[in-house]
Amino acid sequence: MTKGINLKRIKEVQMLKYQDVAEKIKQMIYLQEMAKDTQLPNIEGLINQYQVSRTTIIKALNQLERHGVIYQVQGSGIFVRQPKKKGYLNFLESHGFSVDLGDLPGSSQVFNVDVIQPNSKIKDHLRCEDDEQVYYIKRLRYVEGEVYGFEQSYYRKKLVSYLNKEIAENSIFSYVQDVCKISIGFSDKYFKAIKLDAETASYLGLQIGDPALCVEEIFYTTAGEPFDFSQIIYHYDNAKFYVQSHSK
Repeated sequence: MTKGINLKRIKEVQMLKYQDVAEKIKQMIYLQEMAKDTQLPNIEGLINQYQVSRTTIIKALNQLERHGVIYQVQGSGIFVRQPKKKGYLNFLESHGFSVDLGDLPGSSQVFNVDVIQPNSKIKDHLRCEDDEQVYYIKRLRYVEGEVYGFEQSYYRKKLVSYLNKEIAENSIFSYVQDVCKISIGFSDKYFKAIKLDAETASYLGLQIGDPALCVEEIFYTTAGEPFDFSQIIYHYDNAKFYVQSHSK
């Protein structure tokens, strides 16, 4: 049993290393404002620059390619891909709202942070035990002072032991990773078009029956355990999205 736990922990550390290198390469591209088609150092150069193994660099580059940051041409090199337009959310990837819109000033208006017993839908999504409690957070998300979306989130208290309004006004994901030491792995995301009810319309400053995009997402640790279920309903006039496809 101990051996299995150790192997799982080693795998998590390896994932974090290549993710860290990928983030450093991405920040280098953004901070230096590298233009589309700028060529990056080759793999050997990146190995020397970041002092990591070839495997780590290859994994980092593959992640960046999947995320639309770079593209690789066999025999030619590694190149910067077209940067995303300012203010657009990646429709498929999720790294937390604050990270995904890091190029624009954002904020949150938090209405409540409560400890509740989850209903059957939340229990099913988060695989909660019968006696488990969750944090329920309701907040508006703003970008450049404009309402971007209305969000309701549920965090398993078993994994995220403490949350308050101050934490919820900032990046919960940063808190979860830095303080709770949770390694965020992946998510399942579901989309549907809806018409606004009276409550949601009032939060968004829209009319009852207006159209909206509703996104539900379950976030998992790197070990595959769900810790957060969130629903966000986007303002049809203020929210903008993009998709970068990748054939590999």
